[in-house]
Amino acid sequence: MSVRPERITAGIAAAVMLAAILLPLSDDGLRLTASPVHLAITIAAALLVLSAGWTGRSAVVTLGLGALLGASQTIIWLGRPDIAGNAGTGFWAMVIGVWLAAALYVTRLAAIKATNASTRRVLDLAVPLLFGAVLFYLWEVAVRGFGVPAVLMPAPSAIVTRFVGALPVLGEDFVQTFVRGVLVGYLIGCSGGLLVAILAHRFAFLGRGLLPLGNFVSALPIVGIAPIMVMWFGFDWPSKAAVVAIITFFPMLVNALAGLAAAGSIERDLMRSYGSTYQQTLTRLYLPAAMPFIFNAMKINSTLALIGAIVAEFFGTPTRGMGFRISIEAARMSLDMVWAEILLAALAGMAFYGAVALAERVTTFWHPSYRN
Repeated sequence: MSVRPERITAGIAAAVMLAAILLPLSDDGLRLTASPVHLAITIAAALLVLSAGWTGRSAVVTLGLGALLGASQTIIWLGRPDIAGNAGTGFWAMVIGVWLAAALYVTRLAAIKATNASTRRVLDLAVPLLFGAVLFYLWEVAVRGFGVPAVLMPAPSAIVTRFVGALPVLGEDFVQTFVRGVLVGYLIGCSGGLLVAILAHRFAFLGRGLLPLGNFVSALPIVGIAPIMVMWFGFDWPSKAAVVAIITFFPMLVNALAGLAAAGSIERDLMRSYGSTYQQTLTRLYLPAAMPFIFNAMKINSTLALIGAIVAEFFGTPTRGMGFRISIEAARMSLDMVWAEILLAALAGMAFYGAVALAERVTTFWHPSYRN
């Protein structure tokens, strides 16, 4: 973004913030001028945002401080019963000003060209975190400002409060679903798919026979597989692990088989000229060439496994597990607990995907995508 559009955006954000002084904060006619402290903070936030359009390197700090002051103002106002669920045009003007200032702040932060590696890593982490924080802020003020019922959409603060208060239950559900169902099924499915891919690569007729079967099984819905696995393996975690193993097996098979075939003809001829056996060629050529494909399948399966285990728990499980808790609490209209389970699943899924991506970076550091 060039300097002129940045100045215009900063000016609009500051003007909208100052408009909150003239407009009512609630439908009852509450004015910002009734509180000198909040009035001063609002003016200070607007001036900080406005000055950020004309300052140099300190613009990012100034802009971030102005957006933070404005956001804190709106959150404090929502603590008043005459504003929460009854917010007026002045309140929403402040929210729009904060949103514009925060968007400009994240844009400026993302445009910074860091020459230092550590600074670049910090920015790569800070930009998505701040972007997510802005989204959660808008979610919070929209739900509480409009007075949306909790059964339709709870506020993020209510979800976090319920999450912290239900940690023992969530921990038990995590162990049941993720540790027992997801990890066990993931290991079985990925390792089984890799072993069969090696066999199919060694014996071509297996590949021609298994790939069409793999396409068929991959098209089967989880809701059709899960009840069958429950009948075969019972209501506890083994049936969920079986579902996870099935849905992770064929993505690994297809990707690993493509990776094993990715080795170049020159490299294969070189191994033959050395008189290498298939086992030696496999460990020194085929598997290293297939590692990016294998890790790609592992990353895909890290999300599929969690989804499969949670959905499988809808069709029979002991009185614990993420899927069980979501279905039960949704029937009770306890949506904050449902969202707490969703938050737990999201955190577990991101951590699992991040662990696989980190292992990929350590293992395939030689790949051109990392060298560049």
